[in-house]
Amino acid sequence: MDRYAIQGGIPLSGEVEIGGAKNAALAILAAAVMTDDPVTIENVPDVTDVNIILKAMEGIGAKIDHIERHTVRIDASGISDCVVEDEYIKRIRASYYLVGALLGKKKKAEVPLPGGCNIGVRAIDQHLKGFQALGAKVLLQKGCIVASADRLMANHIFFDKVSVGATINVMMAASLANGRTIIENAAKEPHVVDLANFLNSMGANIRGAGTDVIRIRGVERLHGTNYTIIPDQIEAGTYMMASAVTRGDVAVRGVIPKHLECITAKLYEIGCSVTEYDDAVRISAPKHLKSTQVKTLPYPGFPTDMQPLITVALGLAQGTSIVTEGIFENRFKYVDELVRMGASIRVEGGTMAVISGVSKYTGASITVPDLRAGAALVIAALAAEGETIVEDTRFIERGYEDFEIKLQSLGAQIERFASEKERRKKQFKVV
Repeated sequence: MDRYAIQGGIPLSGEVEIGGAKNAALAILAAAVMTDDPVTIENVPDVTDVNIILKAMEGIGAKIDHIERHTVRIDASGISDCVVEDEYIKRIRASYYLVGALLGKKKKAEVPLPGGCNIGVRAIDQHLKGFQALGAKVLLQKGCIVASADRLMANHIFFDKVSVGATINVMMAASLANGRTIIENAAKEPHVVDLANFLNSMGANIRGAGTDVIRIRGVERLHGTNYTIIPDQIEAGTYMMASAVTRGDVAVRGVIPKHLECITAKLYEIGCSVTEYDDAVRISAPKHLKSTQVKTLPYPGFPTDMQPLITVALGLAQGTSIVTEGIFENRFKYVDELVRMGASIRVEGGTMAVISGVSKYTGASITVPDLRAGAALVIAALAAEGETIVEDTRFIERGYEDFEIKLQSLGAQIERFASEKERRKKQFKVV
């Protein structure tokens, strides 16, 4: 099991390039099976979750060619089996995107119920409601979602709550349904828009993505395309927050600043200097951070995936801050680890953290509970006094490509190791 050894207390500085959006990639790769023509997708992040869904697609007959590290060509003309059996697919949340894609193309799908990080209840009821509204019969059998339909018929669908996954799934299936589907109370996240743009590039007729009403006129078939995935909003936010927490000066490049406004607004609010360029954002923290209040909300609100990272920053801010989790009810599991590093945080009711800022974190041995919390704990370790050992880094690899390498390029003293013997070969040269 890989671990990180981190020597903290060094302000990060320099430039870091952001990769493709993991959440967009998972949806777009699944949607690529909806045509029999070849599809080429660029800016695909090389992370565990993406590689798992590609492997699952190969398992049902899709041909995957890795042209370059971040470019894949997909030929799904050979798909005959709509039963996804890959043992790893159940480990990622995005496994359910293959239901919408296969149901749209083949009018049937059997996919294991999704897994992913244990950060709270992420029900699939809105997905099932959407599929059923399109005329599909949906059952939960032996740990799988089993969906089938003689044909899909358009409908007017109102989601009871905003759901990114359900919006994406129904949008895919409705693209090949008969008639005009209207989705109300739809999610507005950038990766929802990116998927809509991808489907439209294949001949779909989708309007309104990025608003709460999406209109889809079904088409008979989709064709091949070449497409480039948008930059990762959460990866960018992670390095922006790392700059703030370490009192550094970092330029985050290859981004869409509009997608980051909810993050940059909070960084400015807590005392950071924020400069936006056409495709970059520079964050520096010349002064002590200030306290604030944060509540996670669907886009364009503050992202739930950024909640652990802003909490780490506010743990070092002057005064008392309150962070309220408005999406998932079990996303503060990392707080115990942060307290081991000297943070003063009290979690109330599982959805609110009261944070009394401290002057510093100190190194400790900590364990990663989930993907985004893992990145946040690494950032805390970079700011901490002394050495921190971060256990179970496999979670971080689910969503961050070359995480420690990019941090090293910014001056961080961080090393990956799997054993004490390997660690002794990678002794830090403390500046």
